Amino acid sequence: MARPKSEDKRNAILDAATRVFAERGLTAAPTSEISKRAGIAEGTLFTYFKTKDDLINALYREIKVELADAMMSGFPRRKRVRTRYWGMANREKRRVLAQLNVSGMLSKESIEAGSTFVEMQNTIRDAIELHIPRADLPLELISKTMAALAEATMELIVLKPAMANKYRNSGFEMYWAGSHGSNSLYPN
Repeated sequence: MARPKSEDKRNAILDAATRVFAERGLTAAPTSEISKRAGIAEGTLFTYFKTKDDLINALYREIKVELADAMMSGFPRRKRVRTRYWGMANREKRRVLAQLNVSGMLSKESIEAGSTFVEMQNTIRDAIELHIPRADLPLELISKTMAALAEATMELIVLKPAMANKYRNSGFEMYWAGSHGSNSLYPN
């Protein structure tokens, strides 16, 4: 009878994969290096994830769930959006998530699981109803724009921590100014 899988080993594999993918990229990261850093035999990795693609998809879902939890936990009651620092505290995961998003290696199920930021979408819809962003902007465009601007802002904060407050405040100002623009600037 097979031994039950250990959550600690699974997490060690995902943590090691994050580090190796961040350093080497998705395709240049050998599973042997991931196994070594996780402190397991390479065969053990394949007990938890049948293929490297399965590992990549599981890692994507884990990072997206962690990001969603960091962004949405208690939203908006406990913290203002401007005070959420997951992206700055998790630079490797941000780097791997960016690679995963453009890799073409994710399954349809993983992409769908990673795009379920229901509370964030509801918040954007509420903001549209309050006429904070322009009502004619597609929800998907607002979400993608917010994500891209947040990524650029976090990267600059990591690179120049002394400018953190300026970058953070400017990033939000840029986002809201862009989403309030006049319809006349964008003819059909």
